[in-house]
Amino acid sequence: MSQAGKDLKEAAARRGSFLQTLRAVAWSFFGVRRGAGYEEDVAKLNPVHVVIAGVIGAALFVLALVLMVNWVIGSGVAGS
Repeated sequence: MSQAGKDLKEAAARRGSFLQTLRAVAWSFFGVRRGAGYEEDVAKLNPVHVVIAGVIGAALFVLALVLMVNWVIGSGVAGS
């Protein structure tokens, strides 16, 4: 097995909790993260969890935007 394959397998076996992952992804959406916190995340978090949390975060963000646009259009503020 290549070194990259071993590194990926090792990274996927990390035991970081999904809640930690959600918190790290939420901070990344805001673009605010300390360097030390980033290094800690890289060492602890499971990359599979990061991808799943990122997709969930993006879907919630798009849903929030759609709901806000529908609310603004429905309230009549946009037509004034």
